[in-house]
Amino acid sequence: MQATITSKGQITIPKKLRNHLNLSTGDKVEFVLDKKQQSASIMPLHQSAALLKNILPKPKKIVTLEDMDDAIKSKAGL
Repeated sequence: MQATITSKGQITIPKKLRNHLNLSTGDKVEFVLDKKQQSASIMPLHQSAALLKNILPKPKKIVTLEDMDDAIKSKAGL
């Protein structure tokens, strides 16, 4: 798919891609550069946070806020 950049720096996302990414008027997208910064990916930002559920495994040990504070203090030399 191709698109042309206007003199104002605007680009129209092709309809086929908008449909595939479920994008509609007013949605936001993010452009992410690859490691070599030679190409970019487009990512929709309208997805629900619920889609992130179960991406990470459940922790083996529950860590309390006090445990976190203690770890920070020990690493900071406090």
